[in-house]
Amino acid sequence: MSTNIVIIMGSARSDGNTRKIVAAVRAKIGGDFIDLNDYKINYFDYEHGNKDDDFVHIATKMIEYKRIIFATPVYWYAMSAQLKTFFDRMTDLLTIQKLLGRQLRNGKTMYSIACSSDEVAYEGFRMPFEKTAAYLGMQYGGHLHSWYEEENNRIPLVAMANIECFCEEIEGVL
Repeated sequence: MSTNIVIIMGSARSDGNTRKIVAAVRAKIGGDFIDLNDYKINYFDYEHGNKDDDFVHIATKMIEYKRIIFATPVYWYAMSAQLKTFFDRMTDLLTIQKLLGRQLRNGKTMYSIACSSDEVAYEGFRMPFEKTAAYLGMQYGGHLHSWYEEENNRIPLVAMANIECFCEEIEGVL
């Protein structure tokens, strides 16, 4: 298990299905965990009036890791509002926090996890992650689409197999 991995989760529920998928991933590869609900991150604004919230703190923590995994439920075919707000704030890393933003180029790899209510992986879902990684000068390592069966209180076998493959890809890079 690795300590050079951080999973940053943006979800409306800190203890929901996405967290269960994240727990399964962490059981395989380890890593630290950041729940965006534990922080105050304001919307992007051009005047940078929000520069004293927790965004820079989390961005500074990201620099400590080689592998950064973003986890989100699928809300209306896209990432959660919490994670989208965080991604919008990455603009700060290109404007008022350029030195911090440049440090993401140093051998960092971004991954993404999507948790939905079923097996359907929506085309184009991972595009914002891929494009953001490229724009920031990071590598994009891959995507995991997973789901949790609330009625059976379990991760289905097919989803667990997908988690295994995702974790093996990450471990292969470590």
